[in-house]
Amino acid sequence: MNTSIGRKIARCQRAPGQVADLIWDRLVDEAHEAIAAEPQFATLLYTAVLDHASFEEALIYRLAHRVEHPDMPASALLHAFREALAADAGIGPAIRADIQAVLERDPACTRYLEPLLYFKGFHALGLHRLAHWLWSEGRRDFALYLQGRVSEMLQVDMHPAVRIGRGLFFDHATGIVVGETAVIEDNVSILQSVTLGGSGIDAIERHPKVRKGVLIGSGSKLIGNIEIGEGAWVGAGSVVINSVPSHRTVAGVPARIVGFAGSAEPGRTMNQIFFDVGL
Repeated sequence: MNTSIGRKIARCQRAPGQVADLIWDRLVDEAHEAIAAEPQFATLLYTAVLDHASFEEALIYRLAHRVEHPDMPASALLHAFREALAADAGIGPAIRADIQAVLERDPACTRYLEPLLYFKGFHALGLHRLAHWLWSEGRRDFALYLQGRVSEMLQVDMHPAVRIGRGLFFDHATGIVVGETAVIEDNVSILQSVTLGGSGIDAIERHPKVRKGVLIGSGSKLIGNIEIGEGAWVGAGSVVINSVPSHRTVAGVPARIVGFAGSAEPGRTMNQIFFDVGL
């Protein structure tokens, strides 16, 4: 198909009166450019992007097929996703903020196409949003099944009860573990092998609460019902067992305050080098 015609067809799939969608329009362009560069990818790019009418539909198709299993076919997952999107108006904007976060914070990512097709951290967040909606609706077996499949296939293990904000970024994502009563607010970035773990067997609150704009470096372990204050930065490999004040940097085992975070939202700037902190 002629590239310009294909773009027009994809955009004409919008419902009457639907406003322009910059993320979706850019994804359509990126898909056609990728086909022109690598024609053997045409089947993937049509089934994953160009055969759909919106970003949300393309994403849930991709997510459903990443974790489908004979026990839970993609069709069942797609049905549940569409239920969730219809029932919770916040899910669509949240996943859009997540994909924007990837593009803004990962210098290795230059297109929306990359997280949509390939990035398991972004996929794990999208699937968690479905699992959390299922959990909130009392559909706990479905939610726990989905958690298990995401852990098995994407190496990210988040309890479906975990409350998360918008604009999250899981960089690399392998080995991230988040326990049931944890909270992760807006614009937080978490690197690989991070644990938000529990302390004790208290059924009420036993996991960390991570406030807006926090950056958590790779391999860090945050344990117990502690608060990581807004705009804080946890250095790589730290073991954090006490609450962290807002806009401070902590590092070490056990972690201690070593300075200021260097920006209002380290989770967005992603600067992970610090000097002259007296370690």
